[in-house]
Amino acid sequence: MSNQHASAEQALGTAGIVKRGADAAESRLANRIWWDADADDYHDTHGDFLGAADFVWCPEGLREEEVAFLGDVAGQSVLEVGCGSAPCARWLKANGAEVTALDISAGMLRHARENNEKTGIHVPLVQASADQLPFGTGTFDAACSAFGAVPFVADVQEVFAEVARVLKPGARWVFAVNHPMRWIFPDDPGPLGLTVTQSYFDRTPYVEVDEEGRATYVEHHRTLGDYVRALTNTGFVVEDLVEPEWPQGHTRVWGQWSPLRGKLFPGTAIFRTRLTS
Repeated sequence: MSNQHASAEQALGTAGIVKRGADAAESRLANRIWWDADADDYHDTHGDFLGAADFVWCPEGLREEEVAFLGDVAGQSVLEVGCGSAPCARWLKANGAEVTALDISAGMLRHARENNEKTGIHVPLVQASADQLPFGTGTFDAACSAFGAVPFVADVQEVFAEVARVLKPGARWVFAVNHPMRWIFPDDPGPLGLTVTQSYFDRTPYVEVDEEGRATYVEHHRTLGDYVRALTNTGFVVEDLVEPEWPQGHTRVWGQWSPLRGKLFPGTAIFRTRLTS
């Protein structure tokens, strides 16, 4: 457990880490209360880097304005899944999209409302889980997620099925997650984070618990193959898998991300997919 999240861990009574199963309901509850408790510290630490109306895909600093993974969004209806304080959604709206931003955490959405007021860019905010999207079939022209929701749900194929349901045929679905190979290393930005300590093929969730054994944080691991199969099983075609390299001169340490690790192996995987017609 890192000092960065110490106040959330204290508030939730986090007592330790276990490797065990966590079903959909437990995963939703744990991550709702975790991100509610951590929202203030998270934005104190990362808010300046993320901005209030900027689309940063990953700690490596890749921006949508540079890569255009979503294409020309002007006039498009876009869903952001796991929006946090919704800087990506505001950037999309400022570039002409009609955006809906969704997150499971009321604490994160409080920051989103504050930044709506701060920027004057108002995007609709919805509280819901990514595996239970409260939208009609064929509603959106595109969907995106920058480190939101996908690693925190018990059944990633259910998330992709829900995204597929609410998208129009041919729509883009682009999402960024921790690179699956990071699972084999400790969550440490320093030298200790360069030594393999567990199997890439161990899908047992990472669970933080309180003294009663109740989950206070849950994260699920999938291999690259797991992601590809879940996508193709739900009607998506994988057009690209982007593994951003660590930029020259980028010195920021973000949790487990650091220049030391970034120059040796990828920290982020960005899946660029499209729903079949």
